[in-house]
Amino acid sequence: MTKFTEQLSQTGGPEWLTTKRQESLELFNALSVPTEQVEAWKYTQVEVDFDALQPHPKRGVALDLAALPQSVQKRLQGTDVGAFLVLDGPDVVYRTELPADLREKGVIFTDLKTAVEQHADLVQAHLYSVVPAEVPDDTTIAAPGTTPSKSPDPSEGKFSALAAALWTNGAFVYVPRGVEVELPLGSFRVMSEAGTYTATRTLVVAEENAQVTFIDEQDSEDLPNTYAIGAVELVVKQGARLRYVSIQNWGKGVTHIQRQRGDVARDATLNSLVVTMGGTLSRTEMQSYLRGQGSDSEMLALYFANEDQHFDHYTLQHHAAPNAHSDLLYKGVGDGQSVGVFSGMIKVDLGAQKTDAYQKHRTLMLSSEARNFSVPQLEINANDVRCSHGSTTGPVDEEQLFFLRSRGIRKELAEKMLVTAFLEDVLARVPLQSVVKYIEGIIAEKVGAA
Repeated sequence: MTKFTEQLSQTGGPEWLTTKRQESLELFNALSVPTEQVEAWKYTQVEVDFDALQPHPKRGVALDLAALPQSVQKRLQGTDVGAFLVLDGPDVVYRTELPADLREKGVIFTDLKTAVEQHADLVQAHLYSVVPAEVPDDTTIAAPGTTPSKSPDPSEGKFSALAAALWTNGAFVYVPRGVEVELPLGSFRVMSEAGTYTATRTLVVAEENAQVTFIDEQDSEDLPNTYAIGAVELVVKQGARLRYVSIQNWGKGVTHIQRQRGDVARDATLNSLVVTMGGTLSRTEMQSYLRGQGSDSEMLALYFANEDQHFDHYTLQHHAAPNAHSDLLYKGVGDGQSVGVFSGMIKVDLGAQKTDAYQKHRTLMLSSEARNFSVPQLEINANDVRCSHGSTTGPVDEEQLFFLRSRGIRKELAEKMLVTAFLEDVLARVPLQSVVKYIEGIIAEKVGAA
């Protein structure tokens, strides 16, 4: 792994960060790639030759929007974010300034590399605190005399260790106590070089009673043998409200592996939306650690896999405190010869009484050749809780399709209507109309009705 050592030496930064990177790389070297013997990765195997991985080349600053990739230009014309960053591989190539009134209130929005230089204390206090290099030990605190859940297999941290060691840039958001940011902030990440990899990191910190929305988007042309590895850390302190949206629309040939995790304090709320549409193989983990009493987590997702795409979603709702609430709704569509995987766990610790937790996963199959694996799970160690989980998988309703086609609607448009209707209860819970419109456009392209 000499090559990674050389790449690490080029990252720079303060001593504490260099030390953490080195420790993470040592962990990466010591771990094996998770295999089908690891329960959390049972249906998804990543084939990667680490020795052949090349970092994405650096990019220069774009002087105006016209110099950005066409897909980014088109997306920015239809977004309503208050400020944004555009990253091409490891570099920020374009940015807009945060409004002056927010800067005066102490809000910080910049790239993570700059934040390390200019806001070292804030970054050091929170970086790696939610998504460490190793897989978090989410073993349930069980009653005396009973057997707690097993700790995760160490190999589950293989890719997060690599991301922790070699991240080059990402986004940093800090909202001070009591400040509300009305318009969303956004990061648009692209890759433009096939046969390379990027490792990025997003860190969002909402202090007590703060409020903010962050939209994290990824997009590219078709890029064979390309890897996007990342981590997202969401720190939601007491009484704060954070809405996080991730939209993954990489081109064909991209392998996407990302761990997203929220640490939710007392009376705080985390609303997350994960949208998976692109790439050839995608593995996304979304975890909510409900640390504080009265905390709340809404976890939404929608995905559409077609052709030979393989989408894997792993979720965890970990209730560590009493009177907390979590609600998960994941809905997906499978077409062509695609594979969809959902593995979701609700864990309730001893003492987390009055937990109110729900988990629902539904899949619509447009093709008889598509496959779907769904593993909803519960682990309850408190006796005064309300928890439920469920999963359904089924084909498109032929009567509904026939009805639409008998009204002169061509098949592609009829399928788009049925798919959009199927996903509507997720989209209806997203108060970001530009995001909803963008997602509906991707759905139309998927079914050939654009």
